[in-house]
Amino acid sequence: MGLENLQNLVTEQQNGKTTQIDRQSTEEILAIINEEDQTVPLHIQKEIPSIAKVVDSVVESFEAGGRLFYVGAGTSGRIGILDASECPPTYGTPPEMVKAIIAGGEPAIFKAVEGAEDSEELGANDIKQHGVRLHDVVIGITASGRAPYVIGALKQAKELGAKTVSFTCTKDATLNTVADYKINIEVGPEVITGSTRMKAGTTQKLVLNMITTTSMVKIGKVFNNLMVDVQPLNKKLVDRAKRIIQQVTGCSSDEATTLFDSSEGNPKVAIIMYTCQVDAVKAAELLSDAKGFVYKAIKAYNKN
Repeated sequence: MGLENLQNLVTEQQNGKTTQIDRQSTEEILAIINEEDQTVPLHIQKEIPSIAKVVDSVVESFEAGGRLFYVGAGTSGRIGILDASECPPTYGTPPEMVKAIIAGGEPAIFKAVEGAEDSEELGANDIKQHGVRLHDVVIGITASGRAPYVIGALKQAKELGAKTVSFTCTKDATLNTVADYKINIEVGPEVITGSTRMKAGTTQKLVLNMITTTSMVKIGKVFNNLMVDVQPLNKKLVDRAKRIIQQVTGCSSDEATTLFDSSEGNPKVAIIMYTCQVDAVKAAELLSDAKGFVYKAIKAYNKN
């Protein structure tokens, strides 16, 4: 799509509700933004079947030892980085399991790198440098669906055997033509014309949250609705881990501390130790046999 056709993109069109926003009071502007933001979850709701297909592919990838990559430029790339960087502390995943690639590299996280998103070759090279391979899933994120960097990245990922996903905020996205799966959520023109860090960015943040959260639930990183694979890397997270142990088992605070120490800071192992009345070694064995699912480990032990 040439520059002359940019005006045809939904993400570049003017929002009829905000054409005189520069003449509104502070509260009126805030109310307009809020009203527009409220439409985002409803648009996402319509695409849940498409998102579900992507999640199932990601889970299949994780179970096969594969990884999830996000690729984007500008806002899209930064939102990918945010989601990927939160997975290790929240779910105890290794840093390489969910990774984000941004056009322009690390400097682009904090400052726009002009022209970085305009090269398919740069996108392809970054995919190769990150060692994308069979069993990986690569999600290309671009509001317009036309960023050359992301298109080049997905083309290369597909050649290397990875599953590819087009995640855009327009229905007729160029990126769709090079992807195995597509998530196209059209949220309409932005409050400020072309400012896709707003509704489009909010859409991206919500959907990436949905993808990783659901995937982590489905590979056993959650018990009930608790983050039992949390990494206790600071005082707050140590306290959270102990509270999780106490909440699940009903044990005392002192017992939770003892279990935390005996399990070497692993809430999953601690819960199984208490519930099944086994030592840490046996609890870890039960957990391994259950492929990381606490409820399956407890259920299997009680059957024997």
